[in-house]
Amino acid sequence: MASLQGFQEVSLAAPVSKSVMTITDSVVRFNKATAAELGYPAYVHVLVNESAKQIAIQACADKDENAVKFSKPADKQTTSISVKAPAVVAAVTAFFELHNPSEDEIDYRSIPGVGQPDDKAIIFAVADAKAGTMKKRGRKKAADAE
Repeated sequence: MASLQGFQEVSLAAPVSKSVMTITDSVVRFNKATAAELGYPAYVHVLVNESAKQIAIQACADKDENAVKFSKPADKQTTSISVKAPAVVAAVTAFFELHNPSEDEIDYRSIPGVGQPDDKAIIFAVADAKAGTMKKRGRKKAADAE
């Protein structure tokens, strides 16, 4: 075993976080990996730390005050999770200046998360946000159709 001196075993219990939060002016979206990392909780608390410029989500019970509906069970959660609660959107977007560049594009910020397994939480640092634009989805306005 002397040849393996200095090696550390890879822990299967602490996977590298692949969670991502995407913010627009109307929705806070979490990828499916975020739900998986938290164990597909039906409800979460959304927390903000204004001095550290961080946003966190933490699994909670549906009876908890300020619980926000989050995930379906693992076998039913097939897409990302959109949180549209006005108080959550306002608290999160307060960290950013979002300007929609045109009528068919949306300004967004994407932030990778850092898992906190002991707290059943994921922290998103505003400093890690990447800016981008995406095309609007959904139906085109009648004036655009020919």
